Amino acid sequence: MPSAGSGRKAPPPLYTPEQRKRRDETHWTLVQGILAPTQFLVFIISTWLVVRYLQTGEGLFWAHASIVLKTLILYTIMVTGAIWEKVVFGHYLFAKQFFWEDVVSMAVIALHTIYMASLFVAFLTVEQQMYLALVAYAIYVINAAQFILKLRAARLGEAAAKAQAATSASAENPPMGTSASTGSETRT
Repeated sequence: MPSAGSGRKAPPPLYTPEQRKRRDETHWTLVQGILAPTQFLVFIISTWLVVRYLQTGEGLFWAHASIVLKTLILYTIMVTGAIWEKVVFGHYLFAKQFFWEDVVSMAVIALHTIYMASLFVAFLTVEQQMYLALVAYAIYVINAAQFILKLRAARLGEAAAKAQAATSASAENPPMGTSASTGSETRT
């Protein structure tokens, strides 16, 4: 259906009614709602610790610890997110509704995993590890923005659909004492 004035088709809704029902009923939605802001908070703190280490050479332990914590939360949110995606869309990952978000998530996971491997097999210098973490964080920000924009568009689309349904319902069943064709009050 074209959007008002644009001549373009509106994007399909993110969720079918059945998917929306599953999304609202599963506890994995709440889990994702808790883990996502937790991961973002750890990301902010870790970014500060990594940049501080790179600038001053101080706080290496805390920089490493924060990256490891961020990585563990990332792994947790990806596993629980895959379960959520299976419950809602029937695919553990790469459901068409979140395909590109999942692709970028895989890049974020790969970079974090390379960092973790470098802690156990010293194939990167400490500075390279820190810069790798910052690159992973930059891509994480892009990925987070993807999800936020997708979910915001879905919320706006749902609100528009509800408004359109309400408008259609009121046009079909005008309040008593009004005319459906003009919407003006009739006087008797």
